[in-house]
Amino acid sequence: MLRRLTTTVAALALAAVMQNGSAFAQDNELTVGAIYLDAQGFYAGVRKGVQVGGAELGKNVQIIETNAGGDVGKEASFIDRLVSAGVEAIILSAVSPDGSVRAIRRAHEAGIPIVCYNTCLNEKDMKEYVYAYAVGDPFQFGYKIGQVAADDFVKAGKTEPKIGILNCEFVDVCVQRRLGFEKALGEKVPGFKIVSNQEATILDKAISTGEKIITANPDLDALWGESGGAALGAAKAIRNTGNAGKIMAYGSDMTTEIAQEIIAGDVMRGTVDVSGQALGKLALQQAVKAIEKEPQGALIVPNPIDLYTSADEAKAWLAAHPDGLP
Repeated sequence: MLRRLTTTVAALALAAVMQNGSAFAQDNELTVGAIYLDAQGFYAGVRKGVQVGGAELGKNVQIIETNAGGDVGKEASFIDRLVSAGVEAIILSAVSPDGSVRAIRRAHEAGIPIVCYNTCLNEKDMKEYVYAYAVGDPFQFGYKIGQVAADDFVKAGKTEPKIGILNCEFVDVCVQRRLGFEKALGEKVPGFKIVSNQEATILDKAISTGEKIITANPDLDALWGESGGAALGAAKAIRNTGNAGKIMAYGSDMTTEIAQEIIAGDVMRGTVDVSGQALGKLALQQAVKAIEKEPQGALIVPNPIDLYTSADEAKAWLAAHPDGLP
């Protein structure tokens, strides 16, 4: 699980940064603030990518980090502390496209470059205050897994499939994922119907919400989880209600548990994934470029999107991630 800094540890780290002043760049030493959106396993992967990315760049990167827990106020408070400490860059998955603007603007006005990853600000403010946004195209993310579902429905002869969604649409990235998912379905099974679309990102809530959707819709054909917790919750809800082999689950993000579900093969048909580790490395690369005053390139910096639909692919992922970090 993603390690959370205690108040004491964070305060000591920030105090050390402030004591060192602006001499961070000596001997390839950099100090970067990092903010993770929540405690899902994806962000543990991002954290590892940030840590490993510094060494791969030949930099000694000190990371001052926190988990915002989806809370704009906590995010803003930590950004202000990072500004006071004079960190050289901030990388973050923004809690809100609009609600996160004020704190990020303060950091920008203090001369601290901002790099978003996974989630960011609204388009207007992003262009004004953000150096780079590292992201796997969320529309294509949803489109890819939507194609998998559509092909399954066509193969099964289902022209009007009924689908439930467990969403993370408090962030715009997940809205875009759903639009891509629906676009892919509409191309091959235009009679599809979304019978329920409910927020359920955390695993326990995703399980209970998924079970309620299944109970309310006994003719349901599939559940799609827009995030890792939602995807695993969809699979577990199907199992808990005795619908393995009848209702299919489609996932987003890759974890050890989701890989095991794909290998089992009776519920989870596949998942689409943006590697947290790769995204963390990419975000740090952009932060280092900003620190070193490289001219700003394209605002959107794409990260690859991967699709896993077979037991062999899932087994290969498990072999490549023995620590379970995505």
